[in-house]
Amino acid sequence: MAYLPPHKRHSKGSGGPSPVPASLPRQFKRGLNFRSPKTNANQSGKIVYADTAISRWFAVGLDDDGDHLPSGVFLKPVSVEAVERRSGEKPLVLAKSCMANEDDETGRDHSKKPWVHIAETVMPDLVSSFEVVRSEIQGQSMEEIKPTLVARFGKIHFHGSPSFPFPVETCGDMVTETSLKQLKRSFYTNVPASFVKNVTLRIIPEIDLSFEDEKDVYHVKLSDKSRPDSTISCKCSVELNQVRHMVVDVSCLDKDLDMRLMLCTKRILTAISEKEKNSIRDLIASAVIDSSVKGGLRWPLGKESSGDRYSVVGVWHTISKTYKNSSMRLKVRHADRFDFRFSHGEVTEETVLKLKGITSALHGQSLQTDLISDVLKDAVKMMWEHFLSC
Repeated sequence: MAYLPPHKRHSKGSGGPSPVPASLPRQFKRGLNFRSPKTNANQSGKIVYADTAISRWFAVGLDDDGDHLPSGVFLKPVSVEAVERRSGEKPLVLAKSCMANEDDETGRDHSKKPWVHIAETVMPDLVSSFEVVRSEIQGQSMEEIKPTLVARFGKIHFHGSPSFPFPVETCGDMVTETSLKQLKRSFYTNVPASFVKNVTLRIIPEIDLSFEDEKDVYHVKLSDKSRPDSTISCKCSVELNQVRHMVVDVSCLDKDLDMRLMLCTKRILTAISEKEKNSIRDLIASAVIDSSVKGGLRWPLGKESSGDRYSVVGVWHTISKTYKNSSMRLKVRHADRFDFRFSHGEVTEETVLKLKGITSALHGQSLQTDLISDVLKDAVKMMWEHFLSC
């Protein structure tokens, strides 16, 4: 039997593969500046944090002592194939028993609205992180470095260790916020189909968003041996890794989903040589569209690298619809991804909310913290009421 690469081991697709349209290589004519702020990357080079980045987790719905989780809240393992394949273990999520929900509705009196608590906790980190971003981009065009504040919705995954102080399925009388902070965590953005349907049919009209566009895009992720801490992303332009300056994960114990608020920057490359352009263009041009493979693109044997510098490490096929108003842009995305480094793919449904109004306020000549605080509270209140229930 002929050998099949891992990403070809997939459900049968309709029709034969077709070569990438000629327009795909042409879209990489725009260049980019490879200068970037000092960053720390994980070993895969996929996620990059600025040296001054702030990463924080906290929970909304704690007991009055401010540390212990409510009785009936516990950690439980969940099956997520993509996560288990990488880490070899099931991630842990905070869950709540039905009895705990009943007790919460009749017992506890929240002295502060949850969205106010979230906004007031995030605000100092947001302001200090953006001040760092402003200092890094002085003397450079804002079209080259683009700061963005985004909100993501999904579930916070905790990853255990042998030294963790309590066992899985332990309830809130032993689980504390302090002990949870000892665990590694990640944010899983795949949301249920019911959530996507609810967002599309109900929430978008309620928050007065209008349809902007629909896109069907292939993203190719390249490794560059001359920049081992960077991953090059090719869409309609060539970009370096998104750099994270602030990440705040919020466990929302009274809701179905959790929230992540993230301040990040991306850099559009504007100064790459013709040799670099040609190498990337040739690599993209050799791709073949094939609906039977994960990620939607494959390369003929031996064509997945260009010389001894660039090689394909991942591919995404995304179909997204975007909705907007004056203060925010919402993207509802179906993503089919394949990671060549782990020989694994996943299909996900995702929502990304770009908070344009807050980003614009942060761009002002002087930071009007009272105004930004009020806008942030309103935005978090909207998300709490509309985006955290399935």
